Amino acid sequence: MDTFVFLKFLAQLAVPPASMAAGLVVAAGLALLRWRRLARFVAAFAVVQLLALSFPPVADALIAPLENEARAAAAAAPACCYDAIVVLGGSIVPADPPALPEPSLTESSDRVWEAARLYHRGLAPRIIASGGARDQQVDGRGTSEAEAMRVFLRDLGVPAAAIVTEELSLNTLGNVRHLRELVKDNRVALVTSAYHMPRALRLARRAGLKAEAFPTGWRGGGAQPPWEAWLPSIGSLATSGLALREYLAQAFDRRRVEAAP
Repeated sequence: MDTFVFLKFLAQLAVPPASMAAGLVVAAGLALLRWRRLARFVAAFAVVQLLALSFPPVADALIAPLENEARAAAAAAPACCYDAIVVLGGSIVPADPPALPEPSLTESSDRVWEAARLYHRGLAPRIIASGGARDQQVDGRGTSEAEAMRVFLRDLGVPAAAIVTEELSLNTLGNVRHLRELVKDNRVALVTSAYHMPRALRLARRAGLKAEAFPTGWRGGGAQPPWEAWLPSIGSLATSGLALREYLAQAFDRRRVEAAP
C-alpha cells in the first residue's frame, strides 16, 4: 500500500461514519478480551459521536471558523489583476468508461462554476484546472480531474484556448507544487471550497505561490426551516466530517511543499 492510499484510509477512519464502525469493531474486540466496561464505553462513544456530529448546530460550529477565515481572506483579495484563475480538484469525478461514460459532478462542483464566472468577469485571461486521477496514473484508466473540469468549463462558455490543465497532482499539496511551476512568480486567483481555502492558501503561500482567495461552496449558517436547522441529518454529518478532516490535516500534515521536478 503506497503512502497516498494509506493516508486516505486514515483520513476516512478518523471521521464518521467510518470512525463509528472502527469504534464498534474495537469495542467488540475488547468485549472478547473480557474488558466489558471499556468495551461499552468505546461503543457508546462511537454512537454518541456520530449522533452529535449529525446535528446542524454542531456542524455549523465546526465549519464556521474555517469559512470565517476564508471570508476574511476573500475580503483582502485585490479585485484585479491576475495571471490565471486556479481551480483545485475535488469538484468532479472523471469519466471512466464504460461504467462512468461522462464526468460526474460532486457537491463541490461550484468551484468550476465560480472559476467560469470569474473568467467571464475578466478577472484573468486563463483558467488552470488542477487535479489528476490515481487510476489514470496507476493503470491508465479513465481521465484526469483536470480534463473533466476542462469539459465542464467549455460547456460553461470558456474558450478551449483559455484553459490549461495540470493533471499530475492527487491532493492539495500536489496542486500547489505543480501550480508553482506553471505560474512562476505571477499572481493567481485561487478557487476552492470555503472550508478548504485556509489550508489551501497556507500551503500555496508556503510554496511561494502568489495566491489570493476566491472561495465558494459555503456550507455553514444560512436560513433554514426548523426541521432542517435542529434535527440530525446526513448533510450535517457530511459537513462535520469535512470540517474535521480539515482540522486534522492542518494539525498533522507537516510535509514540505517542494518544487516539481
